[in-house]
Amino acid sequence: MMSTTVRRVTVSIAVAAALSGAAACSGSDSEKGSGGNGKAAGKAKTQANPVAALRSVEESTDKADSAEVESTTTMGTMMSMKADGALGWAYGLTGNLVITYTGGTMADQMRQLGTTSMEARYLPDAYYAKMGDKFAAQSGGKHWIKYAYDDLAELAGGSGAYMKDQMQNTTPNQSVKLLLASGDVKKVGEEKVRGESTTHYSGTVDVADLAGKSSDLSADQLADLKRQLEQAGVSTETIDIWVNDENLLVKKAEKGELATGSMSSTAYYSDYGVKVSAKEPAASDTADFKDLMRTRPAG
Repeated sequence: MMSTTVRRVTVSIAVAAALSGAAACSGSDSEKGSGGNGKAAGKAKTQANPVAALRSVEESTDKADSAEVESTTTMGTMMSMKADGALGWAYGLTGNLVITYTGGTMADQMRQLGTTSMEARYLPDAYYAKMGDKFAAQSGGKHWIKYAYDDLAELAGGSGAYMKDQMQNTTPNQSVKLLLASGDVKKVGEEKVRGESTTHYSGTVDVADLAGKSSDLSADQLADLKRQLEQAGVSTETIDIWVNDENLLVKKAEKGELATGSMSSTAYYSDYGVKVSAKEPAASDTADFKDLMRTRPAG
């Protein structure tokens, strides 16, 4: 019989993967053209208006279609984690990340399964988490867990639906959209990021209000999400982004407060236009999240 630890980790991964840098508080709503892996072209023009400049950044980053990603995330005492890999977004989210839990209760749970790292594989309709051999021994010999986005929408009411929305539509320019939606953005100055010249922008976002501006959720789902955000103690979030002279996002940092502690996330983006591919794992080696949850005991 599947252990309580396996069930708990199965649910936790559904939440944690959405915080890994693959998804955050805003998704892409732009129309895609022919797709591909073309680099964003042209140099950025100097613009005194931060909002006008960020609109150019949003467009250029969105059109780049793919990038290498390196991120770290901390969620109070629940977890700290790092992720590394490549993601594409021309035709829905695709790509691969290696996620390592470095602290918190999530890392403790993973250690009980013999590993603190997993591979996350993203496809347009689902994402897959590859666990270790100890997990497989407790789950019918299967190493992968499949999380269909439609199933995630049922995970936790409004927050589950919001997770589905973001996992299907995320791009690296999500932080740019956050700042544009906030109405509170300023240019901080010119800075170097890993040796590259960048322009630094900063602002503050009302998280609950933003959800209504940037997603296609129903009024009931948004109301449910707002209640859950308030219960978690989330109210505002500070966003900092760094943009290179090709109008491409190269770094973002987000900080906020939760009822369980502080939240922070930093991500670096590079090699825009990199080739990205992801294949569905073998069905014989994959357990479905929905099926695993059906075996969950009452309480």
